[in-house]
Amino acid sequence: MWCHLNKPFFMQQFVGIFSLLTSQTAALDCETMKKTNEFPSPKVYSETDVIMKGQNVSLFCSNQNKSLQITYVMFRGMKHLGTWDGKGEPMIFNLRISEAGDLGPYKCKTQVSNCSRYSQEFSFTFANPVTTPVLNISAFQTETARYITLRCISYNGSLPINYTFFEKDVAISPAISKNVREPAEFNLTERITGEREEYRCKAKNRLPNHAKYSQPFTMPSTGGDSCPFCLQLLLPGLLLLLIVIILMLAFWILPKYKARKAMRDNAPRNYGNKPMEVGIYANVCQNQAAGIIHARW
Repeated sequence: MWCHLNKPFFMQQFVGIFSLLTSQTAALDCETMKKTNEFPSPKVYSETDVIMKGQNVSLFCSNQNKSLQITYVMFRGMKHLGTWDGKGEPMIFNLRISEAGDLGPYKCKTQVSNCSRYSQEFSFTFANPVTTPVLNISAFQTETARYITLRCISYNGSLPINYTFFEKDVAISPAISKNVREPAEFNLTERITGEREEYRCKAKNRLPNHAKYSQPFTMPSTGGDSCPFCLQLLLPGLLLLLIVIILMLAFWILPKYKARKAMRDNAPRNYGNKPMEVGIYANVCQNQAAGIIHARW
């Protein structure tokens, strides 16, 4: 009777001890998996962390152990975004980044049985694409060589911007990074061959697939002692000199013109009295002449 009455008690004790041993074993297995790197922490990543506002992106959460059945959980801050079960393949989470709150941070959790691991945080950054850069060239040459300075700048786009210079389709400079809005410069020396050379530059910031190229600039060919490119460079200077000469002549002639005009304006204009004055002068002269003749007689 005693054994019959206490059988449930022994069953409860047995179940309790078994559950305790099972949980301890599971805990030991989880710790063992972590220590042996059998169940490493997951990684959350994207193809790029620099994006434009309103861009669609994909977030990946993966675990190195491809043999485990894993439950993936994605969070943005403390907000739960979704749960997926998978084995061997990373979890893919598609989303649209429309405002600053969508930038992150994102975190991924992986779980096997009662063993959980968390990834490092991941965040996106907004950036503006570069605009078409502007290429400027200055040069001077001797009888045997031409010394060229290339300058390239993109007036819009998030910094830093990397600039690369090309001769035709071949890069002739390393990437020149600019953290301020100023032109990148590259100097080169070329031997005079008489061939026409074409240059252009590329601007690129951290946004992928948004590089921009300048319009190509073709250097005129030179031969013998001629220097058409020199004339091309001197033309703006000659034009400026001509404008200065015209302004100097205008400022020199204008005061003289005003002075002559003032003299004409101040001269007497009573021309109606001249015939009368001439007549009086003629009568006086005649009377004087008659008096002299009468005195002689």
